[in-house]
Amino acid sequence: MAGNIVNALIEIPLGSKNKYELDSKTGRIKLDRVLYASMMYPAEYGIVENTLAPDGDALDILVICSDPTFPGCIVPARVLGYLEMTDNGKTDYKLISVVDCDPRYNNYQRLGDLNPFILEEIANFFANYKVLQGVKVEVGAYHDMEDAMAVIDQCRRAYKG
Repeated sequence: MAGNIVNALIEIPLGSKNKYELDSKTGRIKLDRVLYASMMYPAEYGIVENTLAPDGDALDILVICSDPTFPGCIVPARVLGYLEMTDNGKTDYKLISVVDCDPRYNNYQRLGDLNPFILEEIANFFANYKVLQGVKVEVGAYHDMEDAMAVIDQCRRAYKG
């Protein structure tokens, strides 16, 4: 895909409490757990395939959209930036993107184009979604699109070994 557009493999639809994951052995989507917290995912959530992030998993991506899709759906996503986190002691990046094939998001090219509340909501979600599990999550700063593209490149190189 060109520029800052990637294919996001959706694991968890917008508004879900179910944490689905791609099983790397079978290639199928499985239910990993149900969120302990009374919260729902604030955006579509998935991975960028053929990447290896510092936490040992594929690179995570949130896709801001109007309506949920379904686990296993491939969504063309325009990357706007990323949120830096530490999850259970591991560096964890959350790419922030919008649906590229929805004209409602044509004017969204950078994190600053989003309503600031959306970014607050995402950060709040990740700061609290594992509290009842007793897992320590630290939410860091947001980074711009250029930094996000560098993270994607780094994770693609790590995947190739």
